[in-house]
Amino acid sequence: MRKQIISTLGVLLVSTSFYAQEVLSKEKAFELTMANNYDIKVTKNNLATAENNKSIYNSGYLPTVTGNAGARYTNNDTDLEFQDGTVNSVAGAESENYNASIGLDYVIFNGFSRQNTFKRLKESYNLSELQARQVMENTIITLFIAYYEVGRLTENENTQKAALTISKKRLERAKYGFDYGQRTKLDVLNAEVDVNNDSISYIDIQRQLNNAKRDLNVVLGRDVNTPVTVDTKVLYDANMNLTDILTEAKTKNANLLQSKKNIELSKLDVKINKSGWMPNVSLTSSYAWNRNTGDATNAFSPISNTQTGLSAGVNLSWNLFDGGRTRTNVKNAKIAVENQEIRKSQLQDQLERDVNNAWETYQNRLFALKAQEQNVLTNKLNFERSNERYKLGQISSIDFRQAQINLINAELSRNNAKFVAKNAELQLLQLAGVILEHNNF
Repeated sequence: MRKQIISTLGVLLVSTSFYAQEVLSKEKAFELTMANNYDIKVTKNNLATAENNKSIYNSGYLPTVTGNAGARYTNNDTDLEFQDGTVNSVAGAESENYNASIGLDYVIFNGFSRQNTFKRLKESYNLSELQARQVMENTIITLFIAYYEVGRLTENENTQKAALTISKKRLERAKYGFDYGQRTKLDVLNAEVDVNNDSISYIDIQRQLNNAKRDLNVVLGRDVNTPVTVDTKVLYDANMNLTDILTEAKTKNANLLQSKKNIELSKLDVKINKSGWMPNVSLTSSYAWNRNTGDATNAFSPISNTQTGLSAGVNLSWNLFDGGRTRTNVKNAKIAVENQEIRKSQLQDQLERDVNNAWETYQNRLFALKAQEQNVLTNKLNFERSNERYKLGQISSIDFRQAQINLINAELSRNNAKFVAKNAELQLLQLAGVILEHNNF
């Protein structure tokens, strides 16, 4: 029985060790999100649709070819009366008609509308690429907010677990002291209350951690109950500076690039609308076969008639006056261009403001992190001294508990500052438009 227990414990230890090594790295989380995230999957499909729309098959540059075929049968009674009074009657005269043709239509010129429309389709695809990129950037931000939340709560769980262990040892010490007359019953009761409070806090953090893991799995696009352990180590980009961030933001920010692309699309709309003042020239051609057969109604009527031939023509149409509709459309399109340019100027100002605000926030977060790390060292030293004095009976359990609470709060604040600073850094990278190419998450 003892060997069996030892063997079972050995298996559990090996399993625990193996599971502990299964840490979801930041790089792996990025790969899983790009491959499995539902929003990104839909975005990729939308981008594929936009790529189809920019094809030459959707441009109007290719001709249309139409094929037709038909057949008809008739059975008629015919009475032919001539001028001399003679009547020629034909009963049940049958006739058949067969026809087939193939036609080609091609627009030669339509006031450059087709050319500019084709350009617009390509620019629309480029805009869709930028929109897809923005969705990916937002998803990556969501991913690492969820990832670092798991990391923060993991460290909080470790902090609270250590606090609970200390409180349990204190309770044991209080019980032993009470049994030997060195502690009062009040010390035991206070220790029990602190164990209960720490237990509640520990269970609550475990609940928060489990919820955060499910949130992370949703972003990763996999089963929400998949076990996950994250890397709690956080690195910060020491080479970041405000000047470089501002420069990159002005050339790479997704919102600003979309605004520039919308200006190009609006300018093409002006050209497309101007085509309403131009003539349209089109080519039509067909090759047809037609055959009629039937009973002759008189001696001079043929019993069959077959026609085969090629026809072609050029059509020109010019709407010399459309009631001012084209003029109105062109004016409105020009106003749309002006609005897009105003929107771009607004976005540039907002972007510069957002970058400066985010940079200041980031610097404050880093300063707060250093301050919190120093607070942890100070409170840890204070707790160690309080622990020794408590063992010697030089301070009360209330003073000991206060030192413990101060250490817990300092560690929790440090954990929060650690990941908040990283999230602030990621926001800067997104504003700069480089988060997808960044390799230091």
